[in-house]
Amino acid sequence: MNDSLMLCKVDYLRISVTDKCNLRCSYCNPPGSPGRRKDSDLLRVDEIRHMVELLIKCGINKVRLTGGEPLLRDDILQLVHELFNTDGIVDLSVTTNGVLLDSLAKELKSAGLHRINISIDSTDRENYQNITGFDMLPQVIKGINKALNVGLNPVKLNSVIIKGVNSSEEEITSLARISVNLPVIVRFIEYCPTGEFSKQTKEFVPNNEIRKIIENEFGQLDSVSITTGYGPAVYFKIRNSSGAVGFISGMTSVICNECNRLRLTCDGKLKPCLYSSKQYDLKELIRSDTDNSEIIRFINKIIYEKRNYTRVNNSSEEFSMQSIGG
Repeated sequence: MNDSLMLCKVDYLRISVTDKCNLRCSYCNPPGSPGRRKDSDLLRVDEIRHMVELLIKCGINKVRLTGGEPLLRDDILQLVHELFNTDGIVDLSVTTNGVLLDSLAKELKSAGLHRINISIDSTDRENYQNITGFDMLPQVIKGINKALNVGLNPVKLNSVIIKGVNSSEEEITSLARISVNLPVIVRFIEYCPTGEFSKQTKEFVPNNEIRKIIENEFGQLDSVSITTGYGPAVYFKIRNSSGAVGFISGMTSVICNECNRLRLTCDGKLKPCLYSSKQYDLKELIRSDTDNSEIIRFINKIIYEKRNYTRVNNSSEEFSMQSIGG
C-alpha cells in the first residue's frame, strides 16, 4: 500500500441525486446505455442528510449535488435547504445542464446554494442539439445569466471536448470567448470514455491542443489562482477578460494524488474512486438501522483504502456516468 498515492485530505462529497436527465449527451447517457433505477431505489432527502451527517464526522465538509440532472428532482429545493442547514458543511454547490436553471436559480440561492457548475459543450445551437439530443441552448444561456444575476458565485461552465464533435477552432474559441464577455469560468474537460456505449478513447482531445487554439486566437494566457473550488483544474485568464478559463486534464495526466473526493451514487453506493467499479452500499446500512458508529467506522475504512485506487490501476473498469454524476 503506497501512502503517497493519496496526499489530499478527503473532504469533498459529490452526490448523484437522480439518474434521470432531460438531455441525452453522447458521453454521459448514450443510446444503448442502461435504463434508470426504480424510484424506490433512490435515496430520499432524509437519507441523504443522514449520510452527509455521518460523512461529516469522517472529514467531509464540502458537498456537490449532481445527477443525472439534479434539478429534475421535485424536492431539490428542500434538499438544498436541508444540507445548507447541516452543521459542518462549508460549501454547497450543484452541477446542472442548465435547462431548468432560469426558473430555479433564485430559489436555489435562497435555499442556501453557494455556487453552480453548468454543462455547455457548444455555443452553436445546431451542434448543441446534435450533442445533447435536444434544442435547449437558448434555455441554458438564460440559466447562465440568471445564475449570475441572483449572485451564485462562481459560475463555472464545463465543456467536454470530443474530436470531430465540438473540437473545431471555431467551437473552442467561441466557448473561451464567454469568459471574455461574462464573469464566468469556462473549463475544458478532457473526454474520458466510461463504457461500451460511449465514444472511444481516440475521440478525446488533449487540453494542450485546446490551449494552443485559444492562445492562437486571444494571445498568451495568464496564470491565475481560483480560490473557490476543490478540484484538479488549473486556471488562466485571457487578457482583459471578465472571467477565466480552466483545464481539467484527467486523460493526459494522473491527478489521483490531488483527489479529495468521494462519490455517492443516486441509489446510495459510496465510491472511493471514479475509475473503479468498487462501491459500498450505505443505503442498505441506513435502511437496516445499522448503528451510526458502525457506519462511521466503515466509512473511515473506505477513505483509508481510497489510496489503493487510481486511474492507472483501474483503467479497464466501466461505469455509467449518469448515475455517478462525474
